[in-house]
Amino acid sequence: MLTRLIPHPLLSLTLVLVWLGLVNTFTLGNLLLGTILGLAVPMFTAPYWPDRPKLRNPIRAAEYILVVLWDIVIANIQVAAIILFKREHDIHSKWVTVPVELTSAEAITVLAGTITMTPGTVSATLAADGGSILVHCLHTDSPDEVRDQIKSRYERRLKEIFP
Repeated sequence: MLTRLIPHPLLSLTLVLVWLGLVNTFTLGNLLLGTILGLAVPMFTAPYWPDRPKLRNPIRAAEYILVVLWDIVIANIQVAAIILFKREHDIHSKWVTVPVELTSAEAITVLAGTITMTPGTVSATLAADGGSILVHCLHTDSPDEVRDQIKSRYERRLKEIFP
């Protein structure tokens, strides 16, 4: 019965927190409306999630979020330095093919989204077989280093998070 009422508890909690963040005022009414949305949206969309993703290790997921947030801050500083201090002919944009060992569609989506959210890189396309992601890098002298960093900082952690 409880799983029918709250089919996706983490999604419900996230929706409540996002609602409270969007209204930017904590009142009992906002909390109540956020809770109603947090319960209703997952309940009505549950039939469309027959194989909902499972997290193997939620603690590692929290660590992953902190690593990504840190990398976003650092990448913002690096991109600002590139824009402000490098001349156009000194910027070396490169396309990097990142082989992907992840098998879960959700994990691959999180990896591609992480790459795109990090300033200076963007996921351009996923190979038809899901075996690699084509990434555009604003500036690098070593595409292999970019590939290795993506695999070690992000993909390695995602393999521990998603089954």
